[in-house]
Amino acid sequence: MMGELIFRNLLHRPARTIIGILAISVEVALVVLIVGLTSGLLTETAKRIEGIGADIMLQPPAASVFLGFSGSPMPIKIQDKLRELKYVQAVAPVLLQFNSTGGVEVVYGIDPESFHEVTGGFVFISGHDMQAPDDLLVDDWAARAKHLKVGDTYNLFNNDWHVAGIVEHGKGSRVFVPISTLQDLIGAHDKASIFFIKCTRPEHAEDVMEDMRKPDNFPGYTVRPLKDLLSLMTSTNIPGLQVFIDAMIALAVSIGLLVIFLTMYTTVVERTRDIGVLKSLGASPPFIIRALLMESALLCFGGIIGGVALSYAVRAASHRWIFPTLSILITPGWVIRAGLIALLGTVVGAIYPAWVASRKDAVEALTFD
Repeated sequence: MMGELIFRNLLHRPARTIIGILAISVEVALVVLIVGLTSGLLTETAKRIEGIGADIMLQPPAASVFLGFSGSPMPIKIQDKLRELKYVQAVAPVLLQFNSTGGVEVVYGIDPESFHEVTGGFVFISGHDMQAPDDLLVDDWAARAKHLKVGDTYNLFNNDWHVAGIVEHGKGSRVFVPISTLQDLIGAHDKASIFFIKCTRPEHAEDVMEDMRKPDNFPGYTVRPLKDLLSLMTSTNIPGLQVFIDAMIALAVSIGLLVIFLTMYTTVVERTRDIGVLKSLGASPPFIIRALLMESALLCFGGIIGGVALSYAVRAASHRWIFPTLSILITPGWVIRAGLIALLGTVVGAIYPAWVASRKDAVEALTFD
């Protein structure tokens, strides 16, 4: 009886039911996509940096683990001192420059020879390595997103670059230019933002880092092993990012809560006479409350399913048409959390209307017009 009553109530106003489900779907999708976008970007960035193949990276003092936040205060001659350290096989200086034109990315200014020594070289899909000062390499994902092919001209930092080659993704950045040219363009002569260091054997990394931290070498500089980079790439390590995520989740929950509250309160007003009939037949206040809460929960479960489907649809559309290089990581853990958050908001939003319905006097409800 209870199940039939709930289904009939939901089908009585199909438009309102659909709007309620859509609101909860948007709530769930917002939570999943916001967290997925943040996690995806951080994880994908960490994997690309690890894909460089270096064992250690040297950054300026108090530098962020997020390379795009680094400047270029280190003299490039540090490279020579690093090469003198025991167990160091190769050192690659890299100049980083943040670019927000046509997307958000960090461009690597590299010396092809030293970068290849550390990484083992690029895997070319088409074209060739950088040879001229204005040559540019782009990975396959960025080439697809920017509609670039070998031989094209690409304007970056108010300079026209020649696309010399398209390489396989996974070597740190998506766009690579000669370090000397980038130094001239941004006024960072003989400077580098970071040094990638490859040891003769991976197990020598701890010895090299200990040597680098000695007072007569690089005291105060930030020395990090790349194998631990993935664990450091979290939203809590970016100032303000976790606060933003929490604020967006709170906004999404507020939307769902208010819609459920309005839906159930309107339902109670419209069904005042029906509630009076149920009470006259002996329905107790707990029965009325349980019926309305179960109706809200059913709306919520429909919204959760719709929200998960919407999240996957948005991710697929983004990868295919909007921004192919954007990584959105949807995990079962956050899908479950988003569902629980939506369920909690639904229950909170439905409690007051359900309580109001349970308090109605049967005689007054029957005479309600």
